[in-house]
Amino acid sequence: MDKSSLDIAKLRDSYYNIKPDISDPSQKVSFGTSGHRGNPFLGTFNEMHIAAVVQAVADYRKKAGINGVLFIGMDSHAVSLPAMMTAIEVLAANGVATLIEQRLAFDDRGGYTPTPAVSFAILEENKKNKDKKADGIIITPSHNPPTDGGIKYNPPTGGPADASITKWIEEKANGYLAGSNGKVKKMPFEQAIKNENIKKHDFITPYIKALDSMIDMDAIKSSGIKIGADPMGGAALEYLAPIAEMYGLNMEVANPAIDVSFCFMPNDKDGKIRMDCSSSFAMANLIKLKDKYDIAWGNDTDSDRHGIVTKSSGLMNPNHYLSVAINYLYQKRTGWPKDCMVGKTLVSSSMIDRVAASLGRKVFETPVGFKYFVDALLSKKIAFGGEESAGASFLRKDGSIWSTDKDGIIMGLLAAEILATTGRDPGALYKDLTGAFGEPVYDRIDTPASPEVKNKLKNLSKENIRATILAGEKIENILTRASNGEAIGGIKVTTKNGWFAARPSGTENIAKLYVESFLGKEHLARIIEEAKGIIAKAAA
Repeated sequence: MDKSSLDIAKLRDSYYNIKPDISDPSQKVSFGTSGHRGNPFLGTFNEMHIAAVVQAVADYRKKAGINGVLFIGMDSHAVSLPAMMTAIEVLAANGVATLIEQRLAFDDRGGYTPTPAVSFAILEENKKNKDKKADGIIITPSHNPPTDGGIKYNPPTGGPADASITKWIEEKANGYLAGSNGKVKKMPFEQAIKNENIKKHDFITPYIKALDSMIDMDAIKSSGIKIGADPMGGAALEYLAPIAEMYGLNMEVANPAIDVSFCFMPNDKDGKIRMDCSSSFAMANLIKLKDKYDIAWGNDTDSDRHGIVTKSSGLMNPNHYLSVAINYLYQKRTGWPKDCMVGKTLVSSSMIDRVAASLGRKVFETPVGFKYFVDALLSKKIAFGGEESAGASFLRKDGSIWSTDKDGIIMGLLAAEILATTGRDPGALYKDLTGAFGEPVYDRIDTPASPEVKNKLKNLSKENIRATILAGEKIENILTRASNGEAIGGIKVTTKNGWFAARPSGTENIAKLYVESFLGKEHLARIIEEAKGIIAKAAA
């Protein structure tokens, strides 16, 4: 997308006026790993979709006996605002007690709410009110391009809804769409915003006040380290300056720009604009400033992801930072349960497994999707859950729950704490880990895949894999389920010093191949080549 070509008025007009054709499967409501996402121009994220989804959420609340408040937040994508307005129209008409950010003025100038702040609010409310459970909705397509929109539902557990809930909501919403939303309850926005059930809420202050239960803010302050934080035009913007002020940090917002077209963003590697804080292309502005700050980080648009920039290594690979964070936290957080495990997705680096083993901790490995960490965090089965795509959350210092959704803000502050307390940045500390455990090489390759190919890939079994050797090493394991017992929706093949995993995307017509080697780039290239052949034969 050319930065000057996005017509915001036309995009929003398309949101309201394009009606989805539900005979086209791509235009139905479809919950991937992070809710329903789409593009108004393509008929995949439009007013009818949002009205149907929110009505389905209201129905689910009745079915599940959820009768507390619903927290709703949105990010700064252009169609998040009209989607928020649609959601309020439906929630008010259904009599759902709804709390929106008190600064939200519906004018593209703020009032945005990070995903972790919604999760935090749900859990805090449910601590106080045992009889009426709260839940939430976040309107965001995460780091997707400016044309896109998204909506996700977090039940009273505070984190992403599990597959049984999203399937129910998805089917219910598509049923409404099939009837042209004739049975959706809705009232005009001017009436809805004045409805007694729609009330303002301060999401910011309670979240910021509680940060010192997560992070050693005193250590960061006393160290005097200079911190740069880039909200990438997203929801973290209104949180960063108050954090610095409340805790006396030497921290500045590296890029305070806000514009729903995101015209200030560098293009990603494919020429599109994405607020992807794990991409060196999207993070180019902050990377240029790495020597200005002792430590810096970026957050994606709804602030559930993190990208850590250090003087020693520039933008860190997400797997590298997760390894450092786990090694640090499980040694420093003495208030954590002694038997709690380390949570990781099965496509995250095996460096994490080696670090966990050195700490005497077991690994809780899951399919892709933060929803698989929710119950494990709540039960303290794990103290930390992290994804290879730069998302993570962990317990408070005393071992109590913080959020059950990804929190990019605490991961940025953790990087500052690590530097403040050890005197070395996470990039330098990762080099220590490679010296102790070996240096892995990791890659992810996306290739176009039809729905038919995606379905075959999703349903592969061990019996489909006939190979016994991978890149010169004996295949040790062929996995279709993660260690938590959940189907991975694909396959993972491991050897002593390498592995690959293949799975279909939940939101796009692509197949994803993840590969890692502890024997160098040439070995990695062999794994990639042979993995493609193994998968092609298996899916034939």
